[in-house]
Amino acid sequence: MNEIQLEKQGKIAIVTLDSPPVNALTLARYEAITQMFESINAMDDINVVVFTAKGTKAFCAGLELKEFLAATPQEDPARAKVVRATFHAIRHCVVPVIAAVNGPALGAGSVLASSSDIRIASEKATFSMPEINVGRCGGGAHTGRLVPQGSLRYMAFTGEQISAWEAHRVGFVERVVAPRLLMPTAMDMAQVIASKSRIGLVTMKEALNRIEAMPVDEGYELEQQYSTKLMNSEDAREAVRAVVEKRAPVFKGR
Repeated sequence: MNEIQLEKQGKIAIVTLDSPPVNALTLARYEAITQMFESINAMDDINVVVFTAKGTKAFCAGLELKEFLAATPQEDPARAKVVRATFHAIRHCVVPVIAAVNGPALGAGSVLASSSDIRIASEKATFSMPEINVGRCGGGAHTGRLVPQGSLRYMAFTGEQISAWEAHRVGFVERVVAPRLLMPTAMDMAQVIASKSRIGLVTMKEALNRIEAMPVDEGYELEQQYSTKLMNSEDAREAVRAVVEKRAPVFKGR
């Protein structure tokens, strides 16, 4: 069975976890996700990714605990490197990534969502950092980019889940929808993003990733440099012409 599936709809790539019953992550699955997102980087016909999961029990239940129990502390640094590579591949995918979270996202599953650019959650989704319950730390760096410190520390110290609506309240997810509307909502958003210039999306995402942790003045100066770089592209000039001429732009990816 192909546990990490890829489907293309126009300029949208749909990446789906399919590892019943709860989409738990083994090292092999981490590596497969990394390879999937790295392969998308080379697809110049893709402008946006929708990242979701199959099944009703969970979006992703985090680490496969049976595999984890068999690991030794000596093996942990090498395992950790594999895990970091996965979250890096999602966060630094050259095009925007929308996480469509269909159910509980536990531990590493929650980090898969927080590594994405935008999160849409089903009302059945929950988010948690249960590492404290299994003698681990993890996820705080990624989750802490999105939520207040109090919310982060509540999740980290208690291991308890928060609802999709609470995740929305604290800024972890952008939208909460009925389960039947999850993929239609994600695809509608993806269609809007897919209609933009790919070179514009790639440039803007790289800029946003780089300026995120910078002081405002330094970050804005760097962002302006990216804007000047983008200004040299044919697509940027076409975008301006299309606005002036009140028509849809025709982008060529250069």
